[in-house]
Order: sequence, then structure tokens, then C-alpha cells
Amino acid sequence: MGSEVQLSQQYGGSHGGGWVSRLPSLWIPYVQLARLSPPAAILLIYIPHVLGLLHAASIQRSSLAEILRSSGWLFVGTVFFSNAAHAWNDLIDSPFDKLVARTKTRPIPRGAISEKNAFIFATVQAIGAALVLLAFPSMTGKWAIPNIFASTYYPWAKRHTHGAQLVLGFCLGWGVIVGATTVNVDPSTDTSTIFLFVACLLWTGIYDTIYAHQDYKDDMKLGLKSLATLLGKKHTKAVLYLFLVIMLGSLAQCGILHEAMWPYHCLAVGGSLVSLGTMITYVQLENPKSCWKWFSTGFWGTGGSIAAGLIAQYATRH
Repeated sequence: MGSEVQLSQQYGGSHGGGWVSRLPSLWIPYVQLARLSPPAAILLIYIPHVLGLLHAASIQRSSLAEILRSSGWLFVGTVFFSNAAHAWNDLIDSPFDKLVARTKTRPIPRGAISEKNAFIFATVQAIGAALVLLAFPSMTGKWAIPNIFASTYYPWAKRHTHGAQLVLGFCLGWGVIVGATTVNVDPSTDTSTIFLFVACLLWTGIYDTIYAHQDYKDDMKLGLKSLATLLGKKHTKAVLYLFLVIMLGSLAQCGILHEAMWPYHCLAVGGSLVSLGTMITYVQLENPKSCWKWFSTGFWGTGGSIAAGLIAQYATRH
């Protein structure tokens, strides 16, 4: 329960305590803006990158040293990228955030950070993320470009389309593509990597649609679009089950193309079925606390299952 409260406060922009409370007071709003405590926001972005790296390392039979080096640099880059993305998102969303009960205490709406300073912060962090790309093969920078454009557009997605959760799915799932390139796997010639990307896109779409139901009433009043407002409580679960079926098929096809052994299919495919199937079945979409609980805890079981499957496959091939 304590971790759920921390995360809820984090996404509301009012979290403090712990190491954050020991920082200079001028720094605290920027920690809140970047969602740095706890580091769940960073891990949401980092884990798909690691999944792509693990998958590619199995294909390339990369050494453990190569994996550790790439995963370390990916983490550094993810911190910068996460900081930039969350600051940019809150900057664009601030006119609406101040009208929504859950988000009105975020640093920009409450006046703790000016729009100008938020833009400067986002720009500096984006430059830091770009510099980290120099540590990787040249193709990594090329394949990162689509995600830069998608992440820049994402804050406007909920105003233009009901598919904002799938836009976010593209942004986070694309980490699979970037992660794979760090050990010289070219996604344009390796179809199994594309199937893993599709699986992660739909995984994000599932848990973020549940997240979006927290703000269902406010979003309806403000005219903001999402899969939650499009489908309502009546049809959301049916569509999420469909997403889950396609996601599981994509994970299975990734394994088939990669000639994966049974541990991959049991852990990655079977584990995702149990984790997400349980989440979709038991979440109470009309209850924001239930939505938050399943969003904040349901992510980890699926990510851990896929990672375990990929590690098992790496171990059997290396």
C-alpha cells in the first residue's frame, strides 16, 4: 500500500519525503516534474529497451560484458529521456492538468516551475539523451529518430485521437527497437524484433488504458480523448482482452522466428497471460483506486515474465 501511495503522489506531482526532502527546496519541483522518486517512470521506459537488448543479445550471442555495457548506457540515456519526456508532457498538458483533481498539484499547474523553465529543463535533458547515443553503433541513433518525433507529439494525442494509449505504446515499445540496435541487430532485417515491439506496444496500451480510466469523468468533461472515453466501462475489457490475444500471439511468433525453447514460451507468453489476464479480469474500471492499483502493480509481473523468458532463451543459446 505504501508504494502505491508513493506512486499515486508521484503522478499527481506532490510526492516528497525520503531523499527528496533532503534536497534544496528549489530542486524538489524538478524532481517531481521528472517523476524521479520513486523511479517507476524511468523503469517504464527502460524495461522495453532492456527487453530489446536481451532479445538481440540472444540472436548475436553477445557476451555478458556487452550486455552489461549496453544496459548501463541505456539506463543513463533513459534517465535523460524520461526527464525530458515527462517535462515536455507536463508543459503541454498544464492547461488541462490544472483542471483535473489528480494532476492540479503538479509543479507547473501549481506555479512551482514556470513554463519557460520547464522548457529549458526538457531541452537540456533531451540533449543529454542525444549525447548518450554516441556510445552506441550509428544505427542506434537512426532508429531512435521515430521515437523522438512520436514522443514530441504524444502530449497532443489525447486532443487529436482516441488512440493516445497506442501512441504511448509506440513510444515505449520502440525501446525494443533501440535496445536491439545497441548490439548490432537491424530491425529492418529481423522480423522477430518487430513482433517483440508489437507485443510491447499492446502491453502498454493495456495498462495505460486502465490508467486512463482514473480520469474518465474529468476527461469527459474537458473533451479529452482516450481509449477509456471511447470505449467506456462497458466495452473496455473486451477490447483489452483482444489486445492481450494479439500481444500473446506476437510474443509467441517472436519466439518461433527466433527458434526459442520452451522456457521462453512458458515464461514470456504464459507469464504475460497470467499477469495481464488477471489485471484485466479483476480491475474495477469505475473505481480510480482499483485502476491505480492494477496500473502500478500489473506492469511488473508482465515485464518480469518477458525478461525472464528472454534471459532463459539467452542462457540456452549462449
